[in-house]
Amino acid sequence: MSFNPRQWLTSALLSVCLLSGLASGVPAAWAQSVQRPVTLSLSLEPDSLDPTTAASASIGEVVHYNVLEGLVKIEESGATVPLLAQSWAVSPDGKRYTFALRPGVLFHDGAPLDASAVKFTFERARAAGSGNKSKKVLFDNMASISTPDALTVVLELQHPDANLLFRLGENTAVILHPNSVALAATQPVGTGPYRFVSWKKGWGITLTKFAGFRNAAAVQIPQVTFRFINEPDTQSAAVLAGEVDMLFNVAMQNLVQFQSDKNFQLIAGSSNGKGLLAINNKRKPLDDVRVRRAISHAIDREGFIKRMLDGRGKAIGSHFSPTEPGYIHLTGMYPYDPQKARDLLKQAGVKLPLVLTLSLPPTPYARTDRALLVDALAAVGIEVKTEYLSWQEWLAGPFKGKFDLTMIYHVESLDYYIYTDPNYYFGYDSPSFRDLVARHSASQNGRERQLLLVEIQRHLATDAVNAWIYAAQVTAVSRKGLKGWWMNYPIFAHDIAALRWEQ
Repeated sequence: MSFNPRQWLTSALLSVCLLSGLASGVPAAWAQSVQRPVTLSLSLEPDSLDPTTAASASIGEVVHYNVLEGLVKIEESGATVPLLAQSWAVSPDGKRYTFALRPGVLFHDGAPLDASAVKFTFERARAAGSGNKSKKVLFDNMASISTPDALTVVLELQHPDANLLFRLGENTAVILHPNSVALAATQPVGTGPYRFVSWKKGWGITLTKFAGFRNAAAVQIPQVTFRFINEPDTQSAAVLAGEVDMLFNVAMQNLVQFQSDKNFQLIAGSSNGKGLLAINNKRKPLDDVRVRRAISHAIDREGFIKRMLDGRGKAIGSHFSPTEPGYIHLTGMYPYDPQKARDLLKQAGVKLPLVLTLSLPPTPYARTDRALLVDALAAVGIEVKTEYLSWQEWLAGPFKGKFDLTMIYHVESLDYYIYTDPNYYFGYDSPSFRDLVARHSASQNGRERQLLLVEIQRHLATDAVNAWIYAAQVTAVSRKGLKGWWMNYPIFAHDIAALRWEQ
């Protein structure tokens, strides 16, 4: 089933502008654009700047649409529009896509973009041993990649994929420079409106406007710096001190200090993110579905959202967000029921207290949420010990399968396919689930695909692979006069070229 812009826009209508000044701003006749840099605060520092080989969502927040571009672009509405490809045609059977590249596009070193760069990038992504997150769902489906001429790319698919264009718009499908791909992780060379300048580890990354960009005259922000600040109070202090112009995903407890300040504007919108207590399905006794179901019954999702998110979120029961196509509400499978949780642990023969370690990344949502989860699990006989990890430690530990429990927020859209990989950090190994996903991928019948999405969600929920908790509202604060930010995030990207200062 394809990504549905109408569904996304319906969700967007529920978004709340927390400060009326955001919508009204300065009268258009008086507004003047100002060439001024922007500093954006992110909670996590990327471990790489190559989104085609590394998993962190923060990579795309820095480079996607700014430094690196794909054939198509995903807009705030969720619609896909031309980017490096100016047009495309699809064969009647849905298995051949012919892309016409935009002429005159330059890489930051002055080399022209042509079809060979697209072919190189995609073949690298589908090669054996590729670390691309979308290898299985996107690149392994490419039977062949041909280039009839310098500005034409033809993709022949193994099977039709109604979501192909959306997947090509994600950061895992950005086009890299073949001659500098070895430097992509630290000094990426792309075709975007900004070029890489510097990366001061532990502090920030700076990009500057690319004079050779095909539409450089429309780019009004001359430079952008991404500051890495993971402590909520330090984030807010940096905004108040004028060191940061925009803070993405504000900790709820810090919203009040901005709500009545006329110097700032607050924005709340939707995303495809899923907040979950991830469970290591390979570790005993977590390999017993009754134990995993007990954990799900132990968590009061609605109470969690009210207490930790100030009510700004929706409870979920599987690995789908309410904004994603095919979503069904499954929280009723595991209502908050501590006694049921205790009964399930007893049925599983678990000796109490069951001692587990909760490994926490350095994000505000993980550190803030810790106490509630610890108390909830303690009430059913699970003693939780917490460990605080840096992002690098989290990637080297939990993300490699070395954990009991971890709190994480998955931001990628339509990423249920990660559960088909037994080596993914959850350690979930289900041949029947893999068969479901394969059937969905191969189906060309819209009704059948819809029903299979329902089965996919129910299968994950029935196996209680993880304890899914919430889909959060995306909340941001920016300095007054900074216009062009997305309110809703079908993908996590920050399109700096769309920004402008007005005064």
